[in-house]
Amino acid sequence: MPRSPILLVHGGAWAIPDEMLEAHEQGVFDALQTGYLLLERGASAVDAVEAAVTKLEDDTTFDAGRGSFLTRHGRVQLDALIMDGHTLRAGGVACVERLRNPIQAARLVLDKSPHVYFVAQGAEEFAAAHGMPLIDNSELVLDRERKRLAEAQAKEQAGLPDLTFAGDDKSPQTAFPPVDSHDTVGAVALDSHGRIAAATSTGGTLNKDPGRVGDSSLIGCGCYADNHAAAVSLTGWGEPIMKLVLGKWATDRVQLGRSPEEVAPEAISYLHKRLGGHGGIILLDPNGRYGLAHNTPRMAWGICTADGPRTGTRIE
Repeated sequence: MPRSPILLVHGGAWAIPDEMLEAHEQGVFDALQTGYLLLERGASAVDAVEAAVTKLEDDTTFDAGRGSFLTRHGRVQLDALIMDGHTLRAGGVACVERLRNPIQAARLVLDKSPHVYFVAQGAEEFAAAHGMPLIDNSELVLDRERKRLAEAQAKEQAGLPDLTFAGDDKSPQTAFPPVDSHDTVGAVALDSHGRIAAATSTGGTLNKDPGRVGDSSLIGCGCYADNHAAAVSLTGWGEPIMKLVLGKWATDRVQLGRSPEEVAPEAISYLHKRLGGHGGIILLDPNGRYGLAHNTPRMAWGICTADGPRTGTRIE
């Protein structure tokens, strides 16, 4: 029996300024419209999350694709993952600099490769071999981000801390940026065949060391999908999320019979209690149950069902 499709998207959990709220809500609304139109036409959940995330990557409001945060060396490096919950096939790319839409490269890995993960030049060459155009990195860089990087580096040189720490441990492993520095994007979907999928894409953190990879493109961390459990996309400071393998933590609990509505806030609470982490989550199971949560001041989110789309920047 055909299922009623559902699509959830997020545009990052952080302290979104008031003047940027409209752009964030419009961005997630546009992504919902793009992805849900495919679901209504009978497309797969994988198709829908790829399309929704592509739309978000193309929107310079977000830290994914063009307009992403810059590395310490002033370049854009992008990571993305897409996963099919029906087959457990997945595709990931990381540290790519010459691809406009890394989520599309990740989809090529899912569809065309026996492997799961490609990085840097190898990922770019794989994508190019399968028809994706390579671009100059400068096409991804905005003057807005050059200015933001210069301000961050000036603060760094002045000895002003741009990191906070969890608890009393002041080691680099417990540091995370302030909650005004995240904009990772993601989507989870349920299609009319009862299959789920997830996708996450990011430009990483501002002033990051080149080669740094966060949680977004790592299976079980920032993204995961399994039809026996749930589909999840996370956003936030990646290192704590990676250490807890938080995406798999959440989907495992749904598989044990918990509802996504219960598990989503528990996952974010666990992130903070265990490692002082901040972030957000969208979580969807094959029965159409879903949960959203964040512990940052705001998170751009949207959901579309047969009843139409809803968007917001805070989950109460």
